[in-house]
Amino acid sequence: MDTEAVRSFVRAAELGQLRHAADELGVTQQAVSKRIAALEREVGVRLFTRTARGVELTLDGQAFLPHARNLVTGAERAITAIRPGSRALRIDVLGLRSAQAVLLHDYWRSRPGTDLDVVTLRGSDPREAVAAVQAGDLDASFRSVTDPAALPGDVRMIHAFDSPLELLVGPRHPLAAARTLAPDRLRGHRIWVPGIAPGSEWAEFYDELATDFDLRVDAAGPNFGDEVLLDILADSADVATLVGSRDRYLWPTSHDLRRIPVVDPTLAYPLSLLLRRSNPHPGLRAVIDHFGGLAPLPGRVWRPSWAPAPGRTDLTPPPAAPAAP
Repeated sequence: MDTEAVRSFVRAAELGQLRHAADELGVTQQAVSKRIAALEREVGVRLFTRTARGVELTLDGQAFLPHARNLVTGAERAITAIRPGSRALRIDVLGLRSAQAVLLHDYWRSRPGTDLDVVTLRGSDPREAVAAVQAGDLDASFRSVTDPAALPGDVRMIHAFDSPLELLVGPRHPLAAARTLAPDRLRGHRIWVPGIAPGSEWAEFYDELATDFDLRVDAAGPNFGDEVLLDILADSADVATLVGSRDRYLWPTSHDLRRIPVVDPTLAYPLSLLLRRSNPHPGLRAVIDHFGGLAPLPGRVWRPSWAPAPGRTDLTPPPAAPAAP
């Protein structure tokens, strides 16, 4: 379908006059009229009714307009994605102290000329991230959809990297002196993770983790932020939490908190990327390769059942199926 014809149709529908659409598009009114006539022949219906004041959409034209806008927007995004000087690569992270943000910062430091825009969506519902990726507002999002069948056809989820978990405890905790811990050593201890949002990927992660290892993961109480959580851990003899090994936490020296790796198996929080199947931003390849260059986790590794399989990701869209003879 001729995108210029579709663009002419959209602007004529929005402005109500072919002449105004022609002025905006920088062509003659006759050119706009010919484009729309060709489009009407292609779709097999009349899209406009000509009136003394201009043009009005037919019922078929009204039905076609939102899809035509999507076609024009998609074409513009496809061109922008490969045009030199296009907008920055925009990636959503769960938080600016998270492992995703830390590794993106490492990537940017290794390539300081990279035009990178790191943002954080406020919502915890992964469907919001999917919609933002679909709309082109994000080029990629560090979110996981735990039911891959729920992903729309134009969005894919790929493995980015695994974040090994550590137990974070205060000096009075009975496990504070351990150098490493197997998951079964955590049984019977209160693992407090405030702020687990129902329906979020981390809610699914902790549910599966607690079930598989018979752990007591407690999300009770309000979430007053990391600083309050760290204060409570420093003073407690029985409260612990789990954090990613690359997550950035800062606390006063007097807290004397301990980060203890969990091993045999290593508990891995899988970080996934959501991105469009077609016309991904050209800057994504280098970011994904950077993550792929991280050393694999040693020994046995536990991941939740919904985690995408690690491995190099091909960003090239599959070839179109051949036309039927």
